[in-house]
Amino acid sequence: MEPPAAKRSRGCPAGDEPGTGARRSRPEPLLDLSAKRVAESWAFEQVEERFSRVPEPVQKRIVFWSFPRSEREICMYSSLGYQPPEGEQDTRVPFTRGLHLLQSGAVDRVLQVGFHLSGNIREVGGPGEPEHLYHVSISFDRCKITSVSCGCDNRDLFYCAHVVALSLYRIRHARQVELRLPISETLSQMNRDQLQKFVQYLISAHHTEVLPTAQRLADEILLLGSEINLVHGAPDPTAGAGTEDANCWHLDEEQIQEQVKQLLSNGGHYGASQQLRSMFSKVREMLRARDSNGARMLILMTEQFLQDPRLALWRQQGAGMTDKCRQLWDELGALWVCVILSPHCKPDERSGWLQLLGTWDKLDVCPLEEGNYSLDIPSLQPALTSRTGSEDEEEVTAASPRRTVFSRALQAGELHWNDSHLQRILASDSCGPTLTGSMGSDKPTFDPQGHPIWLGEPFPTACARVDTLRAHGYPHKALRLACAIINTLRLQRRHQLESYKQQKKELLQKGATGVTSTEGWVGHPLDPIGCLCRALLEACRLEEEPHSLFPDSAPEKRKLAYQHVLVPGSPGESYLALALEVALLGLGQQRALPEGLYAQDKVVRNEEQLLALLEEVELDERLVQVLRKQAGLLLEGGPFSGFGEVIFRESVPMHTCARYLFTALLPHDPDLAFRLALRAMRLPVLETTFPAGESHPNPLDSIMSNRFPRWFILGHLETRQCELASTMLTAAKGDTKWLHAVLGSVQQNIHSPALLFKLAQDACKTATPASAPPDTVLLGIALELGLQVMRMTLNTMTWRRREMVRWLVSCATEIGPPALMSIMKNWYSLFTPVEAVTIVAVTGTTHATLLRLQLDTAGREELWACARTLALQCAMKDPQNCALPALTLCEKNHAAFEAAYQIVLDAAAGGLGHAHLFTVARYMEHRGLPLRAYKLATLALAQLSIAFNQDSHPAVNDVLWACSLSHSLGRHELSAIVPLIIRSIHCAPMLSDILRRWTLSAPGLGPLGARRATKPLGTDRAPLCQLLDAAVAAYITTSHSRLTHISPRHYGDFIEFLGKARETFLLAPDGHLQFAQFLENLKQTYKGKKKLMLLVRERFG
Repeated sequence: MEPPAAKRSRGCPAGDEPGTGARRSRPEPLLDLSAKRVAESWAFEQVEERFSRVPEPVQKRIVFWSFPRSEREICMYSSLGYQPPEGEQDTRVPFTRGLHLLQSGAVDRVLQVGFHLSGNIREVGGPGEPEHLYHVSISFDRCKITSVSCGCDNRDLFYCAHVVALSLYRIRHARQVELRLPISETLSQMNRDQLQKFVQYLISAHHTEVLPTAQRLADEILLLGSEINLVHGAPDPTAGAGTEDANCWHLDEEQIQEQVKQLLSNGGHYGASQQLRSMFSKVREMLRARDSNGARMLILMTEQFLQDPRLALWRQQGAGMTDKCRQLWDELGALWVCVILSPHCKPDERSGWLQLLGTWDKLDVCPLEEGNYSLDIPSLQPALTSRTGSEDEEEVTAASPRRTVFSRALQAGELHWNDSHLQRILASDSCGPTLTGSMGSDKPTFDPQGHPIWLGEPFPTACARVDTLRAHGYPHKALRLACAIINTLRLQRRHQLESYKQQKKELLQKGATGVTSTEGWVGHPLDPIGCLCRALLEACRLEEEPHSLFPDSAPEKRKLAYQHVLVPGSPGESYLALALEVALLGLGQQRALPEGLYAQDKVVRNEEQLLALLEEVELDERLVQVLRKQAGLLLEGGPFSGFGEVIFRESVPMHTCARYLFTALLPHDPDLAFRLALRAMRLPVLETTFPAGESHPNPLDSIMSNRFPRWFILGHLETRQCELASTMLTAAKGDTKWLHAVLGSVQQNIHSPALLFKLAQDACKTATPASAPPDTVLLGIALELGLQVMRMTLNTMTWRRREMVRWLVSCATEIGPPALMSIMKNWYSLFTPVEAVTIVAVTGTTHATLLRLQLDTAGREELWACARTLALQCAMKDPQNCALPALTLCEKNHAAFEAAYQIVLDAAAGGLGHAHLFTVARYMEHRGLPLRAYKLATLALAQLSIAFNQDSHPAVNDVLWACSLSHSLGRHELSAIVPLIIRSIHCAPMLSDILRRWTLSAPGLGPLGARRATKPLGTDRAPLCQLLDAAVAAYITTSHSRLTHISPRHYGDFIEFLGKARETFLLAPDGHLQFAQFLENLKQTYKGKKKLMLLVRERFG
């Protein structure tokens, strides 16, 4: 791999001051050129060992150039300490604060002694606070800051604003900084007296801090055999690093661990997840700069992730972790793949990382790739192998080994970059076939057009290489490999289409296919399609805006702009077109939906992410041509395409992708857009039929065919299906052909009544805009969908049925009287009798509806006749619930009303309950039909039976009303109802109450009475004498019944009961004697109940 590219400083060139343009035009001295290279690559100790004497001017230039020269690294190490609140991003980022301190002149007394830089930073305090003075020290070596120290005691991940200010001062104003050689060089030039004076002055200036240390060192030096005298020389903190010392930027490991631990403990908060993602982005930024701290930081983060106490809890419960945490683990695993696949790391580094990963992989708490902790449940996914004959798929077996989030990274450890063909691809844009053509391998290395292809490994692994090259700062190599992979996909697609053409007739007859892709590319742990798309789109991005330190926290993201960048060696092709092509290729791949909630959710999320990338691209004529071509290939792709004519039953639906394609193609090729979207409307997992010609499946197949409840995202997929249908209906407005085609597809493929109803509502709303006449065809489709919903839910009632029925009537009203009368005439297949008579008929004949329909007199009468016919039919089908509404609807038509009344009478003979009969009877009385009310009341009484102890029966009020009605009609009606009362009612208090009511006034004197009697009826003559005898007999029977099991606590109630009985007995001419005889009988029969009988004697004698 090529060495890292030189980075340009964001400030002035190192060593120059602002405004020194004349100095830039002169060639740089050879001394500075050589000193720069030495300062970058050699430790100063190595320089001293190589040369016996290094001249002082040379030492100074090496020391001068050893400080970092680019502000980019300073920014990288000072732009992620916390997530600032919205509106305070710029002011609270350490790099921005440090830049402000520098520009405000806060940096003072800067001194560089060898490889050590120090200075003071004066920072203005808050209101009422004094100015703060901070002393900053920085050690550096080979253009990297190796340690920092600041008086602010900053406790954060990266450098504080004061370290930033001092560093930027040194980069921008290098020649204003006082420069001295390492202190050991200065001391070597002193004689004994000067050294003694130097030491004494130093101790005097800092005696409170260094005096104990100075005395201890003096004692050890004076001791001849001490350890300090056995070591040659003495340490010098300003002399730079040693030959064996690691050369890397300063990274506070303790703070990284502490912050990750804290953020994980707050894992439920959105800000914590954002912070951790920002830290992952920082790792990628370091990898891109080829900074070894990227891997160091990732190791520290991984260790803290594995120490998360929630992992053990989730494993113990056998539950899946939260989505936010799961996504963080996915990103962690993907980063490790990039680190392990690094094209420039040393073998011992990779071995160390693999050893760590192997240790972590064996931990019980290590999360699994599929998202949940395994409970050793056997997979129902069958063992499937690729039928394409290509080598871009990895075999998946039913009994797959335990795969953790680190499994992919461990597999990446077996890969290398020394394949000769791979090196040729990466090395040049003009890689072409040699005379041998295959580079000595059995695998082809170029397509028929002479473009390089890469068949060396599975497609996701090859894409991981692309992501790794991008992550490590090799964008051009990443593009070359991405193009080779796309060439490979194109070649394989051609082979697949040829294979399908040979098998097309057989597959179409069979009507089903197996899975041709055992591992889907969308939702794959390595995100292969996303890796390719991002690499290609990055090459086409227009001039970026100034660097944002927190790109994810901006309230609104501006839409990115892309331009066509031609692919070298491929005339007419651009990276932007390739990005669109590969995205559609991946999204349109036919693949089985994976098992597990998280894996399925990841498929959906990854699909939405890819489509979001595509929606950022503004389509021009060239891209539209790509869309057309790819859409055609998807339709012709057979079992290899999710849009093919035949698909696997459990393949991932194409609804979301089809919606994007439909919207994009509609302005340019409506016919293709509709054909593609209609093909994508399928959701075969919900179909219960088996392909024609196949016998009944075996038990395993039966399990598989009923597996759709394990489609955890089925509801989401059905919603997306509905959204696609709604988009098509809206677009097809005004086009009868496509509207009916969409309707047929909807009726065939959408199986959710709730979604069908929503679709019908959307269609109705689209068809009836406020400022334009309605679209009658679309309205008819909305009505048809509503009718289908009614049929589907007729026998499985839902809580939304009433809303659906009301909407359907409203929609039919919008269409016109024929539609409204049609649903009334066919109500039995759409509504329950109650819905039809109480909602459809009533709503369809309201005053507001009649005004909306603008009917003439004949039209209104026709609609009313239809409603009355519906009401009568409902009353016959369900008289118990529909008789009264039917009578109400038929009031204004004598013949219909009589028919409804007759239905009630017939139903009474057929078992219509007394409660409903009493309700209709009261209605009749309210309508001024007392004789019909009396007739229905007698029918109700004939069905009623009230026992002796049911004095609180729910029908008591109805019985009293019926008695009052018969009394008001006259003596004849009263005489007729008395036998019914005697036969139906055995409750003594109730019979006596009726008797007293009838004796208060003469019959026929009520408000509805037509005759007048001279005086009230007596109880000694018929018909009341019969009622009196029944009441007396009921009291006698009830008394004996109560006394059979009476307890002393009920004696008082029984005495009160006898008091009421005496009042009824006394209504008879010889009632006194009858009551006395009744009491005597009680005393003789129940003489054993002495206390009770004593109470009876005390009360009644």
